[in-house]
Amino acid sequence: MKLLYITDALAIYGGLERILVEKVNLLKKFYGYEIYLITLNQGEHPVLYSLDPEVRYSDLGILFHKQYDFGGIKRLLEINRLHSLYKRRLQMKIEEVKPDVIVCARIDLVKTIDKVKGNIPLVFESHTYRRTTEMEGATFFTHMKSWMYRRYEKLPQMIVTLTDGDARDWKTRNQNICVIPNVVNLNKSGRFSDCMSKSAIFVGRFSKQKDVKSLLSIWKIVHRFHPDWSLHIYGGYGPEQDLLLPEIKKMDANIAVFDPTPDILDKYRENSILLLTSIYEPFGLVLPEAMSCGLPVVAFDCPYGPADIITDGIDGFLINDRDDNLYAEKVSLLMDDVNMRRTMGQAGVISSQRYSAERIMPEWKRLFEQVSGN
Repeated sequence: MKLLYITDALAIYGGLERILVEKVNLLKKFYGYEIYLITLNQGEHPVLYSLDPEVRYSDLGILFHKQYDFGGIKRLLEINRLHSLYKRRLQMKIEEVKPDVIVCARIDLVKTIDKVKGNIPLVFESHTYRRTTEMEGATFFTHMKSWMYRRYEKLPQMIVTLTDGDARDWKTRNQNICVIPNVVNLNKSGRFSDCMSKSAIFVGRFSKQKDVKSLLSIWKIVHRFHPDWSLHIYGGYGPEQDLLLPEIKKMDANIAVFDPTPDILDKYRENSILLLTSIYEPFGLVLPEAMSCGLPVVAFDCPYGPADIITDGIDGFLINDRDDNLYAEKVSLLMDDVNMRRTMGQAGVISSQRYSAERIMPEWKRLFEQVSGN
């Protein structure tokens, strides 16, 4: 089987980037597939995650951000030039590789791929929530982009979603849908949190989606009754950081903010509870990661990931969406009872195994065989 993966860049420590690299590595390891991975805008930036040396990686060198060096008509001309270059180089790469299946993880790339791929089946991996624009109250310009991208949603021969809820949304545009959860980087060290540390952990960007404002509101309530507990935030960057960092400092509530780290499993093991306050989650990767380290998890029942991952009252708590008081009550319950933390954490270690590579990768093999006819 020969696969061609296409994405824009692998230049940041992001969930999509990490998952994509891990997936192509596993496809090579498990099945010996011939894997080609191309980016459009990598430029001189290094690939931040380790690729299997047998995965054939290359960059098309389009650099779409160069359009912003110009204004007005010159920018429109530059956009047209870059898209023509992208189309030409992509077509040359497809003709060179002759893949059995093309896989893309960005909807904005689908239109051009469809134009040049010929009869090769295209699989689109949805790593975001189908109704993101609606949930985030986006600008007029963003709504227009979303409307434009909706025209591309019928083009793939298969769309892969991460949850059943998101699959229902996608089926309004394309009936060829299947659900394959993410492979999760599970804790395989044999070491787990003892749940004795009086600290909770939050992992995520300072963005509207992650709703750090609700996290802080909840922590204010919790801190009044448990002033000896601390909150560790990993990933304190993003569009809302200038607003939130001063607020955190002003709260004086035992909150520490840390940069993202590639050793996040170590950090889970150093804490006793994972908190997630997102307004939506395409999956919620941090949940099974933390569970595999022996942490109970608490999350809002937002669309759609947490409900697929958490068994309420068994390996964590699933809270009525945006009910900060109930959320704080459940966190306090865990803080008061180390045996509950440990029992839920042990249940989480078991349930997180649903997302191991050994269980998820055969689903990808079946999908590629189905769409390619091999």
